[in-house]
Amino acid sequence: MAFADPFYRLRDRLIASAGFQRFAAAFPLTRPMARREASALFDLCAGFIYSQVLAASVRLGLFEALREGPLTLDAIMTATDLPRDGADRLMKAGTALRLFAERGKDRYGLGMLGAAMLGNPGVAAMVEHHALLYADLADPVAVLRGGDTSLSRYWAYARATDPADLSRAEVDSYSALMAASQALVRDEILDAYPLSKHRVLLDLGGGDGAFVAAAAKRHPELRSMLMDLPAVAERADERFAREGVAARAKAYGGDFKTDSAPRGADVISLVRVLYDHPDDDAVRILKTARAALPPGGTLLIGEPMAGLPGAERVGNAYFGLYLLAMHGGRPRSPADFKPLLEEAGFRSMRAVRTRRPLLTGVVVAA
Repeated sequence: MAFADPFYRLRDRLIASAGFQRFAAAFPLTRPMARREASALFDLCAGFIYSQVLAASVRLGLFEALREGPLTLDAIMTATDLPRDGADRLMKAGTALRLFAERGKDRYGLGMLGAAMLGNPGVAAMVEHHALLYADLADPVAVLRGGDTSLSRYWAYARATDPADLSRAEVDSYSALMAASQALVRDEILDAYPLSKHRVLLDLGGGDGAFVAAAAKRHPELRSMLMDLPAVAERADERFAREGVAARAKAYGGDFKTDSAPRGADVISLVRVLYDHPDDDAVRILKTARAALPPGGTLLIGEPMAGLPGAERVGNAYFGLYLLAMHGGRPRSPADFKPLLEEAGFRSMRAVRTRRPLLTGVVVAA
């Protein structure tokens, strides 16, 4: 028994008492805390409804409709094809959630969070994608017990016997989603770690090349390679040509859990890759990276992580359940990478601070 257990038992019994809760809500010194905790508990109960207000606003194109300025409720009804009562309730709900703001009687503009949605199109893509997750979480206990999920079927490589055999049609939807949401993390990683000190970058599991293209544009002297499943690598080469970096970037098809990676890079990146995989697969991927790096080469890991100050709910609650429903990996803290990296042959690692740990953490290893 831990030394503090008796204290916590007493505290929990006290807080669970209806009489104490009434006292705390009335007593001036405890009233602010009681109200704050009651609001937080209700937000947990109502969170799904809040998320659906956001989902409806995205699907109805309301943020785009309000981009140029406020609209009357009548104009919103016309733009969304909603009846007056439905439009009124949605706009009032969105206003309460800071997605919209009242600009006069029956007139609405963008709120602070609504304006931010316009600057982060990847968020809208994730909101649409969450329909699969929410359908699975209609029975959260079944997800926790490892039951079959729609999300695991969506991420085709997570369930494929031989991922390298996946067709273009099977990878297009999730590749497009990854590309749309890549902007949320790529700049965080590129701002946190200076690729200017390197000659050649290899992005393992680099999807359709969004990270490599951004790195190539930011560092004109950098040459880049990408390795992903053959059907995904095709998409990457198309992006490199479209964005004018094909002369310095090339994609290679293969499975990084079983195939050797291209040689010649002095830095290898794993961007939003390892958290999709259980520990044994993560070690296989890290060994692939280690084998492809020269002595003194650098490994750059960038992904949402557990245990980062200010990002605990995203790392542990959101990604903990999302990755379980995906039948993939798990969110890891920087310290969790240490034994995996050591097993793969890396001798040192360090965590690098990012501007917004809510979006991603960075670990560098050598």
